[in-house]
Amino acid sequence: MITQTVRLIRSKGVGIFFVTQTPKDVPGDVLAQLGSRVQHQLRAHTPDDARALKATVSTYPSSGYDLAQVLQNLAIGEAIITVMNEHGAPSPVAWTRLRVPQSSMSPTPPEERAAAVAASPLLARYGAPADTTSARDILQQKAVMAADARAAAEAQQLLAAQTRAAESELTGLGAINARLGQAETDAAAQLTGQARAQDIADKRAARRQQRQNDRLRKDTANAGVRLARLVVGKLFGSTRR
Repeated sequence: MITQTVRLIRSKGVGIFFVTQTPKDVPGDVLAQLGSRVQHQLRAHTPDDARALKATVSTYPSSGYDLAQVLQNLAIGEAIITVMNEHGAPSPVAWTRLRVPQSSMSPTPPEERAAAVAASPLLARYGAPADTTSARDILQQKAVMAADARAAAEAQQLLAAQTRAAESELTGLGAINARLGQAETDAAAQLTGQARAQDIADKRAARRQQRQNDRLRKDTANAGVRLARLVVGKLFGSTRR
């Protein structure tokens, strides 16, 4: 995994620095790609350390030093160094005493920072601030557009759901109206039937009443006739006697 990562990074022309207690911590395929080396003291207290020391010495360019002895005797601040020269070849091995960095861990004072900026040869090109669109601005804009698109999609889904609910409600109301209309039709038909039945019953009652009246008149007339006959009979019968 480390070897593949290093190869991918180096293929882009990016330099990599490894800081480790012993060179054996770095895979051999990675060590083969290292051009500059700063090696401090190595101990050889165990057989494994001795083999690691021998392997480290064998990876350096040829030199007049007894590297196996020198690497074990390096003092604090000393190192064996080889770097890539301007032609891309390893430089001769050098037994070097490293200078203590003349630096500070505190923030740079504003006046020193301003002086360094003013003395920079890049000031003419990069001194004036430019309000350009950065990758961060583009990503933020895309994020806003994506959020707007999601909100629009959610609003469209909500509208579609509301439309379906309204259509379902209208369909239910239509069915209710249809049932009410049918009920009204049935009620009207029932009322019409009842009115017709009542009319028929009234006509039948009127005919019965008419028949009764006719029968009463006939009976009254017959009774009158019989009464008249009886009176005439009584009158004329008495005369004869």
